[in-house]
Amino acid sequence: MTATRPEGLSAYIAVTAAYWAFMLTDGALRMLVLLHFHTLGFSPVQLAYLFVLYEIAGIVTNLCAGWIAARFGLTSTLYAGLGLQVAALLALAQLDPAWAVGASVVFVMLVQGASGVAKDLAKMSSKSAVKLLAPAGDAGLFRWVALLTGSKNMVKGVGFLLGAALLATVGFVGAVLGMAAVLAVILIAVLAFMPSGLPKGRKDAKFTEVFSKSRNVNWLSAARVVLFGARDVWFVVGIPIYFYAVLSDGTTQGNRTAFFLIGTFMAVWVILYGLVQTNAPRILRAKSRPTSDLIAAARGWAWALAIVPAVLSLAALVADGPQNWLTLSVVAGLLVFGALFAVNSSLHSFLILSFTKAERVTMDVGFYYMANAAGRLIGTLASGLSYQIGGLPLMLGIAAGMVALSAVAVGFLTPEQGQAA
Repeated sequence: MTATRPEGLSAYIAVTAAYWAFMLTDGALRMLVLLHFHTLGFSPVQLAYLFVLYEIAGIVTNLCAGWIAARFGLTSTLYAGLGLQVAALLALAQLDPAWAVGASVVFVMLVQGASGVAKDLAKMSSKSAVKLLAPAGDAGLFRWVALLTGSKNMVKGVGFLLGAALLATVGFVGAVLGMAAVLAVILIAVLAFMPSGLPKGRKDAKFTEVFSKSRNVNWLSAARVVLFGARDVWFVVGIPIYFYAVLSDGTTQGNRTAFFLIGTFMAVWVILYGLVQTNAPRILRAKSRPTSDLIAAARGWAWALAIVPAVLSLAALVADGPQNWLTLSVVAGLLVFGALFAVNSSLHSFLILSFTKAERVTMDVGFYYMANAAGRLIGTLASGLSYQIGGLPLMLGIAAGMVALSAVAVGFLTPEQGQAA
C-alpha cells in the first residue's frame, strides 16, 4: 500500500525550497558586502553601519508583515520577499567605486535595508506556515520547524562560502547579478507552481493585534533580543575582521586566500549551527517530553551557552593581542558556541509556535521576529563599536553578558494550560 502523503506537505516543501533559495543569496550577500568594503578601507564601525538599516528594516517589517499576512495571505508576503531581494541585488550592482565613501555607505545602507525587508517577509511567511501545516502529535511541530530552520541555516552557511568564492573569482558586480538571475527564476517557478494549503487572509485583521498580550510570547521575545544580540556582537564584524588581520598579508593573493578561509569558517559555523538545529528534537528527546520540560531545558541550555564566550573573553584578555593559540581557541570555542546556540535557537523557535494560536500565528511570529531583528541590530552596532574600542576581550565579554540576560528572561516562561505533563 502506498504511504499517505501528509496533508500540507506539498505546500511545506514549496515554502521551504523558496526559503532555501532566498537564504543562499542572503548569506552570500552578507559575505560579499563585508569583505568587499573591508578591502576598500572601511573601518569596523563603518562596516557595521552598512548593516544597520538591514536590521532596522527587520524590526519594522516583522511587525507589519504579521498583519499583512493575516490580511492578505501568507503567499503574498513570500512572493514580495523574493521579488524585493531580486530588486535589491540588481540595485547593488549599480554601485560605483568612484563614489565618495559617504555616498557609498548611504547607498549600500539603503539597499541592505530593502534586503532586510525582503528577508523578514520571507522568514515570517515560512515560519508561520509551519505552524499551520505541521502534523499534530508525535512532536510534529518541533520536527518540522527544526527541519525548516536548520536546513535554512545550512543553506545560508553555503551562501557565506559562495559569497567569498564569487568575490575572489567573478568579482562583486558579477556575483550580485548572477544571484539576482537565479533568484528571479526561483520566484517565477514558485509563482507558477505553488500548491494550495496556505491561508488566504482575513479582511478584518487589525494592526493593533500584532502586539501580543501573552506573557510567554513577550518574555520569549525578550530572551530572543539578547540571544541574537550575543551572536551578532561577534559574528557580524568583529570576528571576520580579526581573522582578516591574522590571515592576510595585504597582497592581492593574501586577500584572496583570507577571503576563502574566512568564508569557509563562517560557512562551516552556520552549517554546523543548522545541522544541530535540525537534530535538536532528537538531542532534546522532544518526542517523549511535554512542553513544560522543554521550557525548563531552555534555561539550562542558555546558561551553558553563556560559559563559552566568557571563557573566550578571558583567553583573549590573557593573550593581549593576536596569537596562534588564541586564534585556534577562538575557532574551536565559536564552533562549540554554534552547537549550543543552535539548541537554544531551535527551542525558542518551537516554543513561540507552541505558545501562539493558529488564528494569530502570523501576528505572534511577526512580533517575535521583530524582537529577533532588534537583537541583531543591537549586536551589529555593538560588534563594530566593541571591537574598535576593546578588541576581542570586550566583544566576547558583551556576548557572554547578553546570553546570561537571555537565560534570565527564559526563566520567566511558564507552562500554559494543556502543556504541562
